[in-house]
Amino acid sequence: MDIGATKKQILNEDGIQRAIARIAHEIVEQNAGVADLVLVGIHRRGVPLAGRILAAVAEIEGVRVPMGVLDITYYRDDLSTISGNVLPVIRETAVRFPIDDKIVVLVDDVLYTGRTIRAALDALMDIGRPKKIQLAALVDRGHRELPIQADFVGRVLPTSCRETVSVCLREIDNRDEVVLSIET
Repeated sequence: MDIGATKKQILNEDGIQRAIARIAHEIVEQNAGVADLVLVGIHRRGVPLAGRILAAVAEIEGVRVPMGVLDITYYRDDLSTISGNVLPVIRETAVRFPIDDKIVVLVDDVLYTGRTIRAALDALMDIGRPKKIQLAALVDRGHRELPIQADFVGRVLPTSCRETVSVCLREIDNRDEVVLSIET
């Protein structure tokens, strides 16, 4: 975070847990159960979020659905602009089950421009042909550059382009919180 920025906590640990529980219930309800359902978390913070949603769905339905992880690095349309001369970090894509004719719920932490999701859709299509793809995001902050919308959202957070939303998860950051930073 920049020195000239103020920050405000938007969600604490309890708020994140409530949002995940709500997303899990909505996934089960919208899909009339979990038949043919699979979860795929987008690296980085979409993976632990998918794991938490998976646990909540299992608690609701009494069954664990398959979960995979997706690295979209090489599918990004802005790779050259974000990496510069630094080699990008490539993480594992591990979708070890068929996604053909499945309902795939993609999970990410923040939905902003839609470019990450576009890349994830391309990556998924290289793996198989799902019956349906749905999107779950912990935070939807608006400002779409592409016509992409989340099916399940923990928190809608209207922002300006000079604001930043940071999701911290204990699995990666040793704490749970969502913070809005405003450049001053």
